[in-house]
Amino acid sequence: MALSDAAVQKQIKHMMAFIDQEASEKAEEIDAKAEEEFNIEKGRLVQTQRLKIMEYYEKKEKQIEQQKKIQMSNLMNQARLKVLKARDDMIKDLLNDARERLATIAKDPNQYQTLLEGLVLQGFYQLLESRVIIRCRKEDVAMVQTAVQKNIPIYKEAVKSNIEVRIDENTFLSPDISGGVEVYNADGRIKASNTLESRLDLLAQQMMPDIRVSLFGANPNRKFTD
Repeated sequence: MALSDAAVQKQIKHMMAFIDQEASEKAEEIDAKAEEEFNIEKGRLVQTQRLKIMEYYEKKEKQIEQQKKIQMSNLMNQARLKVLKARDDMIKDLLNDARERLATIAKDPNQYQTLLEGLVLQGFYQLLESRVIIRCRKEDVAMVQTAVQKNIPIYKEAVKSNIEVRIDENTFLSPDISGGVEVYNADGRIKASNTLESRLDLLAQQMMPDIRVSLFGANPNRKFTD
């Protein structure tokens, strides 16, 4: 039996409604799936970016900490250098003061004569030459001659050898020298400097560790003292 037009239309509407329902459900399913994937991808991207941000700031924090350490080390080194310079300046001032006081030694004839005798004899022993030349201050020539005459027998007895001594009266020590002598071998190539200034410098060099300890105390970082 053939369907009437009304029945056909009814079936068509029913099928269309079914298709629309299926399409709507499928669309909702697709939207839900897309939303889920979107949220998953968004979460992944957020987590990735969060880790990158954390890594970036962690790296920056380490860089800042390293810079702080470097800056602190530089400041400590600068402070240490300033302390060392201040100490060196103090020692230089002490040595300069000692050099200024050297001039007073020669003002005591008896004390200075004894000192000259020791410096001349030491010059003989330092060179151990058969002929020597002595240079001194112009005003010290007579005292040096006395010291030479006294020390020649002492030197001969000690080393069992003769010595010929000449005082250079053409070339004298600089006026800036406070006293003492310079002893040369015959050709002038070897010199034993026994001026008051050179003896002070030698003494200061030898005693510098003790001077530093006296002024600034023992160095706690120093392992050996000899």
